[in-house]
Amino acid sequence: MQTEIRDTPDLQPSRAAELLTKLTALLGNCNDEIREADHAYAVVLLQFLDANEAANRARIRAETSMPFVRKREARDTKELVIELVRSLKYFLKAKEEEMRLSR
Repeated sequence: MQTEIRDTPDLQPSRAAELLTKLTALLGNCNDEIREADHAYAVVLLQFLDANEAANRARIRAETSMPFVRKREARDTKELVIELVRSLKYFLKAKEEEMRLSR
């Protein structure tokens, strides 16, 4: 969707509205993934803390784990989806104004 929005010079309002709907639904999925990834990261961090490591060292070790990567990817994806939603809303509003002025 990101590529389509970026690389389509004459994106039609109907297609933009369809993409907006899908991205909005995807936002809920991103939130679910963030919750799960946060939990997985917390489990890893707790394991390092339970191994009697200092808190700062445990955090550094936990941040090198795959659950941390998953957590970051989920948050980055959510940020991207939010920005795409904003862009599409702005695009649709501009198109609506353009149609209104052309009458």
